[in-house]
Amino acid sequence: MLFQVGGQGTRPTFFEMAATQQLPSSLRAALAYSIGVLAQRQPVLHKVLDYEDEFFALLMLVLDTHSLRTTDASFAESLYGLRRKAVKISTRGKDVLPVGSRDGVKHAGLERHQKVLSLAFLVVLPYVKSKLHLVYTRQRNASLQATLWGQGDVGADDVDHLLQEQFHLETENVDSGHSDSVSGVTRLKKIVASLYPWLHAVNEGFSFAYQLLYLLDATGFYTPALHILGIHVCRATGQELMDSSSRIARSRTNEYQRLRGPAWLKMMEWWYQSAEERMSAPTVYPPPPPPPPPKVAEGGISLPPDRSLCPLCTQKRANPSVVSVSGFVFCYACIFKYVSQYKRCPITLMPVNIDQIRRLFHDA
Repeated sequence: MLFQVGGQGTRPTFFEMAATQQLPSSLRAALAYSIGVLAQRQPVLHKVLDYEDEFFALLMLVLDTHSLRTTDASFAESLYGLRRKAVKISTRGKDVLPVGSRDGVKHAGLERHQKVLSLAFLVVLPYVKSKLHLVYTRQRNASLQATLWGQGDVGADDVDHLLQEQFHLETENVDSGHSDSVSGVTRLKKIVASLYPWLHAVNEGFSFAYQLLYLLDATGFYTPALHILGIHVCRATGQELMDSSSRIARSRTNEYQRLRGPAWLKMMEWWYQSAEERMSAPTVYPPPPPPPPPKVAEGGISLPPDRSLCPLCTQKRANPSVVSVSGFVFCYACIFKYVSQYKRCPITLMPVNIDQIRRLFHDA
């Protein structure tokens, strides 16, 4: 089969890798929508939307740093049970095996520089890309507006300045040095806007090529970034999952030890106690005491000294049957005849019907 779609071995499927790649963008869209809804009641949250790129980059930096430190995987990869492993290519004499081949490829733990570079590719590079895309979009809109308005040399900064003047009537005294710096930034933005489409096309082309080769099982690297870092993304084994849980438990224990107040300690214990731990240690209550045995009524028949005898016929019980209301055992024929006639228990005188007689298949 050409396409690798199964879930066998430690190599993730194409769909698992695609899901991990799309998770950050989906998370960003969900957070932006949620904050936008909350900002309608709390206007201070509009500041977060004004710096959406910085806010999300900081959030992903915290999540990915913690995940790489504890599980050797990014935040999205850890949610899908994946781990990052350094690729070690073994050699046979002077021949080096290709990276895409499975023979001779050995995996090892991530080194410190690989984790730092992973953070750069996971957080810093997407942040820079979003800023470049923003600059390109503004410059393109400015060019379109200049074409529609018939102005030959209008940049994005000029358009923004004209729009701001509609709302804020302010006067600014700009010196010549500041004007030179502004013009330099404007020229730089125009250069970025002209180069960004080519850079974006090259990046998307390489990404598509690597994803296609990964789908065809021709390489073990899903993205060019993983190839540059020399990292394979693999499924976590049971032992690795246990080791990750142990590292997380040790980090929690260290946090407990750094605390100095009993109130803070209890609060942190409650905060870090997972649902699995609460489910694995349920509260055990003592069994309730048995109900008291029914008493013999004054007008009822007395119990024989031998419990194996029937209270009605005082003979060895035949086909023992119990009255479910009182719990006393009789011969089936005796209790059936008595209940049919008197509609009560012969010992406790409690009301009983025939349906409340239960047959016992062994005489205890």
